[in-house]
Amino acid sequence: MLVELLRREKNAGIKPDEDLDVFMKALALEGRQTSLVAEYVMKILGLDICADTIVGDEMIKGISGGQKKRLTTGELLVGSARVLFMDEISTGLDSATTYQIIKYLRDSTHALDGTTIISLLQPAPETYELFDDVILISEGQIVYQGPREYAADFFAAMGFRCPERKNVADFLQEVLSKKDQQQYWCQYDYPYQFVSVTKFAEAFKTFVIGKRLHDDLDRPYNRKHNHPAALSTSNYGVKRLEILKSNFQWQRLLMKRNSFIYVFKFIQLLLVALITMTVFFRATMHHDSVDDGIIYLGALYFAIVMILFNGFTEVSMLVAKLPVLYKHRDLHFYPPWAYTLPSWLLSIPTSLIESGMWTLVTYYVVGYDPQFTRFLGQFLLLFFLHQTSLALFRVMASLGRNMIVANTFGSFALLVVMILGGFIITKESIPVWWIWGYWISPMMYAQNAISVNEFHGHSWSKPFADQNITLGEAVLTGYGLFKEKYWFWIGVGALLGYTIVLNALFTLFLTILNPIGNMQAVVSKDAIRNKDSRRSDRVALELRSYLHSNSLNGLKLKEQKGMVLPFQPLSMCFKNINYYVDVPEELKKQGIAEDRLQLLVDVTGAFRPGVLTALVGVSGAGKTTLMDVLAGRKTGGLIEGSISISGYPKNQETFTRISGYCEQNDVHSPCLTVIESLLYSACLRLPSHVNDDTQRAFVEEVMELVELNPLSGALVGLPGVNGLSTEQRKRLTIAVELVANPSIVFMDEPTSGLDARSAAIVMRTVRNIVNTGRTIVCTIHQPSIDIFESFDELLFMKRGGQLIYAGPLGSKSRNLVEFFQFQGCLKSGMAIILLHGCWMSRVHKWSRFLEWILLNTIDSRNYFYQRNRRGLEQTEQ
Repeated sequence: MLVELLRREKNAGIKPDEDLDVFMKALALEGRQTSLVAEYVMKILGLDICADTIVGDEMIKGISGGQKKRLTTGELLVGSARVLFMDEISTGLDSATTYQIIKYLRDSTHALDGTTIISLLQPAPETYELFDDVILISEGQIVYQGPREYAADFFAAMGFRCPERKNVADFLQEVLSKKDQQQYWCQYDYPYQFVSVTKFAEAFKTFVIGKRLHDDLDRPYNRKHNHPAALSTSNYGVKRLEILKSNFQWQRLLMKRNSFIYVFKFIQLLLVALITMTVFFRATMHHDSVDDGIIYLGALYFAIVMILFNGFTEVSMLVAKLPVLYKHRDLHFYPPWAYTLPSWLLSIPTSLIESGMWTLVTYYVVGYDPQFTRFLGQFLLLFFLHQTSLALFRVMASLGRNMIVANTFGSFALLVVMILGGFIITKESIPVWWIWGYWISPMMYAQNAISVNEFHGHSWSKPFADQNITLGEAVLTGYGLFKEKYWFWIGVGALLGYTIVLNALFTLFLTILNPIGNMQAVVSKDAIRNKDSRRSDRVALELRSYLHSNSLNGLKLKEQKGMVLPFQPLSMCFKNINYYVDVPEELKKQGIAEDRLQLLVDVTGAFRPGVLTALVGVSGAGKTTLMDVLAGRKTGGLIEGSISISGYPKNQETFTRISGYCEQNDVHSPCLTVIESLLYSACLRLPSHVNDDTQRAFVEEVMELVELNPLSGALVGLPGVNGLSTEQRKRLTIAVELVANPSIVFMDEPTSGLDARSAAIVMRTVRNIVNTGRTIVCTIHQPSIDIFESFDELLFMKRGGQLIYAGPLGSKSRNLVEFFQFQGCLKSGMAIILLHGCWMSRVHKWSRFLEWILLNTIDSRNYFYQRNRRGLEQTEQ
């Protein structure tokens, strides 16, 4: 019943009250294992719509970037922590979602008497006002720490005033910048002089808030006011048994999701077993001489090698999981043993299947001793050998911690174990200084045990010549193997011991080792000195470009200092774009009867040369999906509608030559430096007539534009592990596309992960590029009013892939204000104060506006709709 209710609410566009929704789910979930807290947090974070969608990564399609950020936040909120440190949690989120998350954090912090510290980039005004205190830090010094209400007063006392239409949070960041500080000077009777961060920090100590803070810190703390939860007696939130149970279920689910890998391994082993069965077919195998026994020894050795080698895939699978494991370990989600123990136990069925499959297929066909106890003995040996193999390669992966290093360690360990196993080189032939390797090789014990199991069977019990030994014993002795029967159990015990010891080492390495590499980029002192010495009035070097007289704004070719790379300004028009994907089985089980899910609904618009277009909407509105469809990056699903480039139908093969696409989460080679990455992109994508010197000069200009010059020699590294930070990687992604000198550029959230000043620099760069006649379209979240009004046109989408507004913004968003006033959704005074990018993502959630959207989103009689159609027709001409 609850599923049906949720389906009807979604179809009707009804958003229920959060508390009532949680109460209804609590009744429905009573007696089930699903956590009510998890359901509530998912609802608050807006993750309920993708609750059954896999997370994905750069190579696997999953949830959106904004949803990943909310998922990271939700991982901590579902716990019992009362002190939260949250770093840039709003990156990639729309302002409405960010506001909702911060409001929830504020309410929970107040209600539960907790402590929450959050660093934000470009917070919206309404979000900024939710905070109680503000810590403003620059160049490693605290400039202000105290109540939010008095932050602007402190800078006013220093002679700097926040303008009326300026976001206070942006003002606080820019007033400390040498490049932006002068515009806020308000004491016109005195000449402006740059106030350094050090001077601000010293002045704060004499400010009333600073004095109060100093007095509070000097006053001895009264221990009677200690919070009951201040002294924690446990490192983890739940009992050990619950931790173990949760990890067991988690890893079982991961095995189920990765079932393709395990099925593929089973099929691979089965095919090899079938080939082995035909090579060592019993019709050609005999039990009459020592030479016959050597052939059987080769068959047994090959079986051991295959079982041992089949565990090598554990290296790559574990290395891929290590970042998550280190994160969970450092956040005290669970101890390492709580991961290693379930992984060991869950690998037992895999070992049973693989060893049983090999034994069943090959044993009787090859012609091993027919006694059933010998069959069980071989199966038992191969099972423990496979367990040892998995544990060995887990150790190599946890020790290497890098795919290349771990594979090298694993290959070397496999080589040593095989060579010193007693078959390739017999015991008597191994040098004295390597004999210790023979005794510690797991393969030696497996080889001896499985050989003793076979050659003490009835098939090999006939006397050998005149000696007082059997043929089987003669084979063992002749090849330097032990002939005593008890070596079977020695081998079983040794392999079991290796499994236990190696899994213990695996646990130890997960406990004491950290990810390889430095967690941040290294910047030289000279680069910092050069950055600080830049003149305040010097703006980043502008991108040189070729201006055509036939561009949209009638731009004329100008003589500019530096390099000029010509290009052809192009426009893009799209009409009635619809995009459908197949409905997953999980959604069908929840009550969705349709076979296809429509993600874009009759989207029509145009991107013009010399016009900067913003694509705005809440998370899940379909902004990135629309850009992917227009850029030709969607390979699945059904696309309807028409797309034209400057009046001609789009040809994807040639379109990629004149377009660029900056992804929200891009992939870069981690072993290259910044300048090497850009030079590589320029070399492959610029025309062949551009010589090397021109390429390098152009790359250096682009690096200066996005302020990557100080990091030109820094390694890119892996995200979240080492190398460049999120902000630096974002700028590198933009630069990689700009060095291709494209005519049309798609940017998916270019300012996500950047602070206000860095975002402004990027948008000034984009503005410079647009002014040359290029066509630029950007999806954007939480823009400040300055950034929002730097755009020329706007495409505003709502959740469900429908277009609300498409057209020019006008001066101070005048056209957009008129549009909403025309619909009766906005008062004039409210429009002047609130209408900018931050409010745009929230306004459609108001009940009156939401009602209008549901009824009148697409109205062909609308004046603004007609104006958009006329502009589209003019662009196509």
